[in-house]
Amino acid sequence: PERVLTMQRNWIGRSHGAEVQFPVVDGDEAIPVFTTRPDTLFGATFFVLAPEHPMVHDLVRGTDREAEVTEYVRKRGGETVADRMREDRPKTGVDTGRRVLNPVTSEEIPIWVSDYVLVEYGTGAIMAVPAHDDRDHAFARAFGLPIRQVVAPSDGEAVDVQAEAYTTAGDDAVLVNSGRFDGITVAEGKEAVPAWLAEDGRGEQKTAYRLRDWLVSRQRYWGAPIPIIDCPSCGLVPVPDADLPVRLPEIDDYAPKGRSPLAAAEEWRAVPCPSCGAAAQRETDTMDTFVDSSWYFLRYVNAHDDMEAFARGDVDWWLPVGQYIGGVEHAILHLLYSRFFTKVLFDAGYLGFEEPFANLFTQGMIYKDGAKMSKSKGNVVAPDEIVNRYGADALRMYVLFMGPPEQDKEWSDSGVLGPSRFLDRLWKAVERIAAETTGDALPAAPSGAEGAALELLRLTHRTIERVTEDIDRRLQFNTAIAAAMELLNGIEKARDGLLAGSDVDRLALRHAAGTIVCLVQPFAPHIAEELWERLGGARLWEAPWPVVDPALLVADTFECVVQVNGKLRERTSLACGLDNAAVLAAVKALPKIAEQLEGREIVKEIVVPDKLVNIVVK
Repeated sequence: PERVLTMQRNWIGRSHGAEVQFPVVDGDEAIPVFTTRPDTLFGATFFVLAPEHPMVHDLVRGTDREAEVTEYVRKRGGETVADRMREDRPKTGVDTGRRVLNPVTSEEIPIWVSDYVLVEYGTGAIMAVPAHDDRDHAFARAFGLPIRQVVAPSDGEAVDVQAEAYTTAGDDAVLVNSGRFDGITVAEGKEAVPAWLAEDGRGEQKTAYRLRDWLVSRQRYWGAPIPIIDCPSCGLVPVPDADLPVRLPEIDDYAPKGRSPLAAAEEWRAVPCPSCGAAAQRETDTMDTFVDSSWYFLRYVNAHDDMEAFARGDVDWWLPVGQYIGGVEHAILHLLYSRFFTKVLFDAGYLGFEEPFANLFTQGMIYKDGAKMSKSKGNVVAPDEIVNRYGADALRMYVLFMGPPEQDKEWSDSGVLGPSRFLDRLWKAVERIAAETTGDALPAAPSGAEGAALELLRLTHRTIERVTEDIDRRLQFNTAIAAAMELLNGIEKARDGLLAGSDVDRLALRHAAGTIVCLVQPFAPHIAEELWERLGGARLWEAPWPVVDPALLVADTFECVVQVNGKLRERTSLACGLDNAAVLAAVKALPKIAEQLEGREIVKEIVVPDKLVNIVVK
């Protein structure tokens, strides 16, 4: 799904720009900044560090600002990214009292600490250009910092950057107040400024990513142990192959106490060094459980192999996974990192494929009262109550019939009534057919059928085609159920007449009944199994899926929808395959259509073969 690809792209967050060095005034270091807009460097009037930036405490240590900065970092650094990035959140910050040099103007600009800068992106530091960034502008207005315009519209229109940031400039906008670069376009500036800075080491072009490394070391008991032994003499030594796998010990206290719970398992932790035999200790951190979930599908292929994780020949034969179905909540964790693991293993020669999953389908969420179901919100539906009243099949069918499975859907307590009524009708219809006809549970479509029997056979095989397509290729269960409902309508309409008809008529009816029972089995397995037995069958789940007879998909006639100016005016039965002129002549001869056209000028005639006609008139 496109939204999954978008989420993964955003999580990786690849950005092209420049890394620029800002020397600290009265210091020996320079702070690097990644920016996608190096063309705006001349407009940088202050500098901001994330609260978690490693240089924050070094900059203020021993100064009169240390206590204030430390307290701000303590309060703000632990807040969530979502809270910190809210657009309506008031800007907060604290001045460190230190300065950096703007590398293009040699101007000393103040270093602030603020929670609107994230340590995860770029270098955790920004050059603030308030004239051309909304958040920088809000911060500058809040603390009375200078705002300097360095980009202007290409048409010369004036903009007031003191009132609001000018952020809509395209690549054809021009640079102003930018020294030697005045008058060139933004696009040219993005290339020229980094090249100039690179001449004496003040900066360079660079690609940055928002992607964060996934944790391997975690302070938890569960997770895969890291097979390393720490020896005072030999250093870090791998656990010998003969001692693998390392098994976790039984412990009573799982609570974290600033260290891994495994650290308290002294007998398990203390081992001799595999190299020198001296007293040593096991690694007590464990790998994140998601490390395992990033490659578990490979292990399935060789689950009982004690010598290797998987065999190249076997995984290449069985994988990649043909169809993955799962929630969109896994898009940027399990799914993305499974892709990373697979690509690394491919590059290392362990796999013959680069992607773990050939197709992905993400189901939507079911909401109630406008919110995702959860116990905390008190809007959880108790399935037992519905099952006791309507049956498990009705509940299952309602959930599948609510709408396209990839979309979020709103639960309705009364919604189960529709599928429940359908199953009641299905039961009565098939039970009567089973009682009044004989033969196989799903006999072959009889030859020589005519009239209503032939129409029912054609409807039956069109339904097989639709349901098969919807389930196997489109995963659209709601439309598959709708098709089965249409077939039941056809069966009920033709039932009495065919039961009183010839042997061919009765066989056609039994064929339709057996088919619909097969087609609803994925959605209503219990009722379908019962009805299959009444038709004389056994173990429906082992029976073959109905097969379409192509000859029965070809109709002699079709129902032509007739529209005038796009509005439905009539329906009529016409022979299939008529040319446009014959179709138009037939529909114009219909009394209702002739009345609509009388005395009016025909502007356009639209014919969709074997489907509809639309006549546009003045």
